[in-house]
Amino acid sequence: MLISTEPATGAVIWEGAEGDVGEEVGAARGAWAEWAARPLTVRIETLRRVANTVRARSDAFADLIARETGKPLWEARTEVEAVIAKADISVSSYSERTASRKLEGQMTARTALRHKPHGVLAVLGPCNLPAHLPNGHILPALMAGNAVVFKPSEKAPATGKFLVECFHGGGVPQGVLRLLIGGAETGKALSKHPGIDGLLFTGSAPVGLSLHRQFAETPNKILALEMGGNNPLVVWDTPTIHAAAIIAVQSAFMTAGQRCTAARRLIVKDGAHEPLLDEIAKIIGRLVIAEPHSSPAPFMGPVIDNDVAEYLQEKWLDLIMAGGRAITHLQRPIPGRPFLTPGLIDVTGIEKRADEELFGPILQVIRVPDFDAAIAEANATRYGLSASLITEQPALYERFWSKIRAGVINWNRPTNGAPARAPFGGIGLSGNHRPSAYYAADYCAYPVVSGETEQARASIGVGLRDA
Repeated sequence: MLISTEPATGAVIWEGAEGDVGEEVGAARGAWAEWAARPLTVRIETLRRVANTVRARSDAFADLIARETGKPLWEARTEVEAVIAKADISVSSYSERTASRKLEGQMTARTALRHKPHGVLAVLGPCNLPAHLPNGHILPALMAGNAVVFKPSEKAPATGKFLVECFHGGGVPQGVLRLLIGGAETGKALSKHPGIDGLLFTGSAPVGLSLHRQFAETPNKILALEMGGNNPLVVWDTPTIHAAAIIAVQSAFMTAGQRCTAARRLIVKDGAHEPLLDEIAKIIGRLVIAEPHSSPAPFMGPVIDNDVAEYLQEKWLDLIMAGGRAITHLQRPIPGRPFLTPGLIDVTGIEKRADEELFGPILQVIRVPDFDAAIAEANATRYGLSASLITEQPALYERFWSKIRAGVINWNRPTNGAPARAPFGGIGLSGNHRPSAYYAADYCAYPVVSGETEQARASIGVGLRDA
């Protein structure tokens, strides 16, 4: 039995039995061929009806997401809006990335390019954006003609169930999209099941690395990994201190810091950093941190559960013990609940800083002497998801863009601003070169190239003896 509780209150929000991996994969495999044989236009219209179903249930969906994740209701509503918008975006993406094409050749010959679905794809979803991120895999996978077995995060199963119900309510056959409820062991069993043709994953780097090793011996199966980041935000020679501070707060603390694109490191010029840090601290002091439905609306809610909150507190103490200087403290304002106040800490004096993703509201400040050192510090990570530069100097941005190793590089924007109509992904430990979002169509179908002519013509001009 899996139980989901509200992070903000501890109340039970949902409970249900764990699913059977073999049964769900078998059901998807049995339904796949008929779905793949349907015309693309039929699949597209079905998925547009899914978007309309989500739209009709948007208030209930947003309320559930807010309660199960702890994020503010306004933020949950933006997530539902992203789920709705994904249908039309996926249609454009499919047409642009995997459209059928024909190239005419000589004597009625032609080359045809078409795409085929892989078969049955497994989708493992995260808990931070438990509707939007798995939907970003599921919808294009179904559009391409695949069947899907979806295991939502064990920390957000109710949201996953609601999402699947919307797909079925919009007309997607029950067998084509299967919901698999379970914990980490269930996810492992699904990833290893011989009946899947690929796995689409969003989550942490350690789990992604494990999957990468596991799939090394099955190159016939597609593996798309969307992992995290130790993302840098560089602020350099900007007169707009207040705006820079707001961008830093948005980058680091939106969704209680539980975004893979959240800024983890703030890199600033030594000697010119104090006005910026003072302004960030002032804004942090004004942030409303409360349960999702509070009034006034909170900026952020709790992290996903007490285990995560306690882990982050331990990491915070490690930074302090290693020589970090707290500017604002990471604290638990409500005993027994996973609310955390944003922690801002100067770690310049720590000689060996751990290159890890602290998935919560902790922002580490690193002071450097010059811009070259700022770029070097920004690149001092095995990850490579997101990076941002705050400056009014275009030349500095050109240097930054050309030298930074990341899949998302922003200028005077937060690190966590990624448009839905663009590809999304990173390098290093942030992914395996399978960018999602607009490029999801690329890993949901494989290209088939055909040389074609309506009449057989052939000759051998060299190498034959005389008849």
